[in-house]
Amino acid sequence: MSKSVIVTVPATTANLGPGFDCIGAALTLYNRLKISEWESPQTTEVSNSVIITVQGVDADRLSTDQTNLAYQAFITLYQHLGQSPPPIQLEINLGFPLARGLGSSATAIVGGLVGANAFAGYPLSQTEVMNLAIEMEGHPDNVVPALLGNCQLSVASENRWEICEIPWHSSIIPIVAIPNFELSTAEARQVLPTEYSRTDAIFNTAHFGLLVRGLETGEGKWLQVAMQDRIHQPYRQSLIIGYEAVHTAAINAGAYQLVISGAGPTLLALSPATSAPDVALAMAEAWHQFGVKVEVRSLKIDTQGARVVEES
Repeated sequence: MSKSVIVTVPATTANLGPGFDCIGAALTLYNRLKISEWESPQTTEVSNSVIITVQGVDADRLSTDQTNLAYQAFITLYQHLGQSPPPIQLEINLGFPLARGLGSSATAIVGGLVGANAFAGYPLSQTEVMNLAIEMEGHPDNVVPALLGNCQLSVASENRWEICEIPWHSSIIPIVAIPNFELSTAEARQVLPTEYSRTDAIFNTAHFGLLVRGLETGEGKWLQVAMQDRIHQPYRQSLIIGYEAVHTAAINAGAYQLVISGAGPTLLALSPATSAPDVALAMAEAWHQFGVKVEVRSLKIDTQGARVVEES
């Protein structure tokens, strides 16, 4: 039997309002990668080191050559080991769309690294894999929860990362509204200022502290205030058609608060369970008024992160 490894990686939502580039949570949406030995190449239409097939959401938009991000992560781990990567077949199944603020690039990076580590016999620790993932992505807010699961705070400390799991109260329901248009992370970063006032820095510091306590306790009145932000959301809202209408609809339907998921355009509402169905419906109806097709999902927090679900 040839060697094969199957890895599942959760989607993530980052920032949660005031936690720009440092906090993220894993969600119960998944991408899957299967990595298998490639023993007998049968075609010359592919590279001599990898065959890539893609299924699922946005499958036709993912590269199937050596530029594929999951494959780049696979060979990065082998390069870190000082070894040549073996020829492989890489089968990718996408469970959520690309470029929507749900960490699709993080799932590719983490899936490729975790799969390569398993394929190579687990030479690296989870922390070493995490450091490679952060280096590839450039920031930790998506890759860390994608790897570890749960809600994670990542803090740079000299030459290492300090990772702190943030408790997420079981009564808080994350609801994502995923529109049928994209917003690239690069575009979303271009609208941000290069400097902020002391007042805005203090505002975000205070609100982030309250966010951590609100997530831990499930205290709705704290979450209503805590998820306000002055670092990125005021500048990105104009890039998302219908943002104000969806925000108002979610709050009126009973959500604690609504924020941009990652760089957007997906919007994230946090809600009590009793209001979740009404919030989901209100978000969809509000966006439909702008001609935007949207998929709304009430989810849970993934508690396991990336995992090897099958190995042979």
